[in-house]
Amino acid sequence: MVQLVEISTMLEGMNTVLNLDSYILREVGTLSRSIQSICDIKFKEINLQRGQFVFLTRVCENPGINQIDLSSILKVDKATTTKAIQKLIAEGYISKERDMKDKRMWRIYPTDKAKGVYPFIIEEENRNIASCFSAFTENEKQLAFSLVKKMRENIEEDWKKHKNF
Repeated sequence: MVQLVEISTMLEGMNTVLNLDSYILREVGTLSRSIQSICDIKFKEINLQRGQFVFLTRVCENPGINQIDLSSILKVDKATTTKAIQKLIAEGYISKERDMKDKRMWRIYPTDKAKGVYPFIIEEENRNIASCFSAFTENEKQLAFSLVKKMRENIEEDWKKHKNF
């Protein structure tokens, strides 16, 4: 019985430490999942499945990008990018063309269909941003951006090491 009490007390202490160290990332995660959920609902009407809109927007913003660079920008593995690209091709949102200089590489381009829905996607992203920052001053918005950007830059180094980029 004594051992159980000691273990229970130790675990409670660990939970407190874990919660104190991770509360910011938990908030960021909750924010991200909330936005993702809203977007999934909104983008069903244009036949975009879970998370595909981020691939589509980056292709619209970077016509001719290759899958490796797209994976790097989005911080996802190549298999995830391949699956998303295949689905977007099947829906008629993007096309692939072989690179003229390096025949092993494929370039990804938005179709007219993608260009047509891109403003709708950006409008929805802007609506989410406005909702998130509704009670913020301009200084608070800038501070939030600076802090989140610094967090991303910090973790990006670890990500590159783990993904061998």
